[in-house]
Order: sequence, then C-alpha cells, then structure tokens
Amino acid sequence: MEHPRRRLNHDDYTVACICPMGVELAPVIAMLDEMHELLPTSRDMNSYTLGRMGAHNIVIAVMPEIGNNSAATVATQLLNDFTSIRFGLLVGIGGGVPSDEDDIRLGDVVVSKPTATFGGVVQFDKGKINSNGQFERTGALKEPPAVLMANMQSLDAQHRIYGNKISKYLSDVLRRFPNLEEQGYVYPVMERDQLFEASYIHKGGKTCQTCDESKAVKRASRRNTTPRIHYGTIGSANEVVKDSKTRDKLRKDLGILCVEMEAAGLMNEFSCVVIRGICDYADSHKNKSWQPYAAATAAAYAKELLSIIPAQEIVATTNAADDLRGMPNLQSQVYGFSGDAVSCRVVKLSMFPPSCKNFSPLINALRDYYVHLTSAC
Repeated sequence: MEHPRRRLNHDDYTVACICPMGVELAPVIAMLDEMHELLPTSRDMNSYTLGRMGAHNIVIAVMPEIGNNSAATVATQLLNDFTSIRFGLLVGIGGGVPSDEDDIRLGDVVVSKPTATFGGVVQFDKGKINSNGQFERTGALKEPPAVLMANMQSLDAQHRIYGNKISKYLSDVLRRFPNLEEQGYVYPVMERDQLFEASYIHKGGKTCQTCDESKAVKRASRRNTTPRIHYGTIGSANEVVKDSKTRDKLRKDLGILCVEMEAAGLMNEFSCVVIRGICDYADSHKNKSWQPYAAATAAAYAKELLSIIPAQEIVATTNAADDLRGMPNLQSQVYGFSGDAVSCRVVKLSMFPPSCKNFSPLINALRDYYVHLTSAC
C-alpha cells in the first residue's frame, strides 16, 4: 500500500535531474527514497517527478525527444518553474569510447570532469570552416559547479578504497521494484560484452549473434561485473555516432570517453554534471540490449553522489537560474512579463537575432520558447 505523498513548495527543491528517455527515467525514479505530490507550474511544458533522494529534494524531468536543443528547452522551463534549483544532473546512457588507457566496458559509468582542454563536455559538431577547408571547433562549455566537483573527487577517493555502491543500489531497487528485472534493468548475462575491431562492420540483425567472434578485441577479464567509474571528457552532438572510425578519431582528437546527444544543450549555462551509463561502443554493432542496465548504473551513481553531499552545502550554492541573469535584459523575460502585448512581443523578439547559428543551444531554446509564449500577443 502506497503511503500518502508529501506536498512541498517549489522553493524546497534544490537539485534537478534531466533524463533524455523513459528507459533512463525509470531507474532514476526507482532510486528515490520518497516521492512527493506534484506541484502546479506556470505552463505545463515539462513532465516532472518530484521526490527526495538522500537529503535532497529533487525535480526529475524527462525530455520529449533526444538532442541538445530539446535538453536546453527542458532546462530553461525547469529553472523557470523551480527557481531554487542549485545545479542539475543529466543522467542517462551513452556510447563508450574505449582505448588502451581507458578500459571502458558496457555497464560502466562515465562522468563529465574538466580537463586542461575542456570543461567536462565538448560539442564536437560545433565550429566553423576555415579558409583552408579545415573544421575548427569553437567555444568552450561551462565547468560543473564547485560543490559537485569537490564531492566527485571525494567519492572517487572513497571508491578507490572501498569500491562503489552501484551494485548495492541496484539490488535494493530490484527488491523494491521486481518488475524492473523483467524490463532488463539487470546485468545482461545472455548478451556478451564484445568490442569488435574498428575495421569490422556489423553483419546485420538486432544483436551480434552472426558476427565473427574472431574479430572481437581481446581484453583482460574482470574479476566481477561491478561497473567501474570513469571521469573525463564527454563528447556531445545532435547526431548519433555509430561508426568505429569516427569514434576513434574523436578519441584521438579530443580525448573523449563517451558520446551522447544532450549535454552540450545544458553545459553552456546550466550548472550540471553529466552521468552516462555505457550501453554500446558507438559503432555499427550498436543495439539496445544493454540500455536498461546502463541506465540503471548511471542512476545508481547519481544517487551515490548525492548521498555524500550535505544538504547545507547545496543550500549555500548560487541558484542555477542566476546563470541566466548575467545575460542582458534576460532576467525580467525569464521571470515575468510587463507592458502591453505589442511591446511585450517586440521586446522579446528583439532580444534574439533571427539567425542564431552561432548561439548556444540554450539561447536558441530561449528564443524559440519566447516566440511561442508571445505568439498570442
């Protein structure tokens, strides 16, 4: 029998979590320690789940479709609906980019972490064509907030000593929600973790049962199936990568550990950490067999990270919406309207040029959002 859900206020929620798809949303909801009653919002543009994870009240939003621009739109509306959010977690699945230096396997978790070159995420399809015909990537994506960075370092140290708690959290969730096991949110014993040579193309079908096993890369066996955590740069774009040569070139050029399709839409302006469970190797052998389990491992890491962050540290952090206030004339547009309908429309559209190709996905989303809001003016 389900207990009555508590009803809190909008300002009680300080952490946001965005999930690209339902397969990624389910394990995050299952990780909640308590679910809360839904709250009304100014405009029903997002779908929310409210609850508590550890000591933190969290807003979980799912995207209507995958991609950087969709992520930016959801984040913008979320910050408008819950103005006390301090930071966000982007939790879901991604394609692993393994190498000799980083032994990434299916079910492992990759977490965005700034390096000397990038702020944790690089948008590898954003740039310009130079006069010599070479593609040059432009812009840099924002680093995660300090409170997350410090606690990620602390959690990394704990994992080196004691190991991670992902398997424990997964076991707890499966005991509470046994239907998740039927939906595939367990280690796929029947689906082998195979990384094929970059030159070997998939032979067809939904799995690799007909692929030549002699073309699989020989890798050392692990002692157990406990997922490992990898920290570094995540590559983001609006296109799916399913070509091993493209994957390996991205690794060589940018040093990325994982590829996905939403992070760049958030990292410019929305303070967040990206957490990706590895469900494939971004090659022609890509399939959906490992997606539920990979989504679950990412959700488990998110819960473990939040479990070590004291609530008072988050309260002392600047609101994520304050990032938007640095944009000229944007604060009043985000938090309310003033003036008559005609001037309202003129002012909002004048904030954004008709062509925003060089703007971040979040800016593009803001422009589209306010065109929508003022279309009836």
